[in-house]
Amino acid sequence: MGDGTRGFDPKKVKQIKEIIIFTAIIMLIIMYSGKLGNLALFVIDITMPFIIGAAIAFIINMPMKAIEERLLKKWTGKWADKLKRPISMVAAIILVVGIIVVVIITVLPQLITTIKEIIVLIPDAFNKAYDWVLKTFQDNPKIMKYLKEIDPSSIDWSGMLSSVASFAKNQFGHVLAGAASIIGNIANGFLNGIISVIFGIYVLAQKEKLMSQCQRIAKAYLKESKYNFVVKTAKLLNTNFHNFLTGQCLEAAILGLMFVVVMTILRLPYPLLAGVLIGFTALIPIAGAFIGCFICAFLILIISPVKMLIFVATFLILQQIEGNFIYPRVVGSSVGLPSLWVLMAVSVGGSLMGVIGMLIFIPIFSTIYMLLREDVNKRNAIKNGNQLQLIDISDKEDEEAGEAVTEEEEEGSQED
Repeated sequence: MGDGTRGFDPKKVKQIKEIIIFTAIIMLIIMYSGKLGNLALFVIDITMPFIIGAAIAFIINMPMKAIEERLLKKWTGKWADKLKRPISMVAAIILVVGIIVVVIITVLPQLITTIKEIIVLIPDAFNKAYDWVLKTFQDNPKIMKYLKEIDPSSIDWSGMLSSVASFAKNQFGHVLAGAASIIGNIANGFLNGIISVIFGIYVLAQKEKLMSQCQRIAKAYLKESKYNFVVKTAKLLNTNFHNFLTGQCLEAAILGLMFVVVMTILRLPYPLLAGVLIGFTALIPIAGAFIGCFICAFLILIISPVKMLIFVATFLILQQIEGNFIYPRVVGSSVGLPSLWVLMAVSVGGSLMGVIGMLIFIPIFSTIYMLLREDVNKRNAIKNGNQLQLIDISDKEDEEAGEAVTEEEEEGSQED
């Protein structure tokens, strides 16, 4: 081989290999997308109790950590260190369960009372509907004439009855199958719930040990740069989830309290019910409070349509105050996510996982946004730095060229 010949560049060979492997993986995913989808659903179904348990542990960990680090901070000694974790865990579980029980106790009796009122009003509504139909027939002689012309003997009553019997028989089989499926789903859900709670308690009790094990595994199988990136991303996710849930709960409590106070002043019915229900549904981003408003408006409509209109107007005013003044300061600053990204996160999360997706995708998008913003700023800073460096070099070259021209002119003048 001559001196001018060259071998293949190792970097280009590596890039070509990566492109080929990536293309092959994409083709395999497209070819076996159906089987991969079923496999993914199977894996999710198996791991769902542990995912729910981890979510329960994360939620309970927030009050547990506050109790352990603040209320029990002064507890020192061998036995105190051993009792801190169980006491704080039990207190946090009682607090979370207590909040849920208060919401149920507040909302459920009012709903039952309203349903009873609706059931009482049904006969009266049926009688009014019957009177209206009768009056309509009486006011329209053509309809009565048409009904009198119908010959009952021309109707195939036996065929009609056999069709009804066949339909009832088929539907009865479907009902039995559906009932068996519902019973099986309830039993499966109950079992998964027990597994989730047990797993969540285990995670809370051993969270430092589990975190250390995860870090050791990641450090053993990842390069240092990727390990640092994974640790950084995990910390960002934890911080964003914690800030989002804390801010969302605080915002919901403030909104519910505002409704209780304003509705009590305006003498509207169900102030406590509306405050608790709207505050609880406000945990769902963007659309949650409107769900609570619809339910409360329906309940108030049973009592008075005028008061229902006053309630809707009150809701719109308080919603504007909350959206423009409270939410940006309480929740918006906690996740640091622009409004467009929040809307995108809610849309994507709601499409994929419903209400749960709306809640978890905002912190996830916030983490992606922070990492992307940091990377963009870093790359732009490097490019701007290189441009400044090129400008500096070009300036120096111009100065050196100018000095060389000046020296040549001086030499020329001396020769002359």
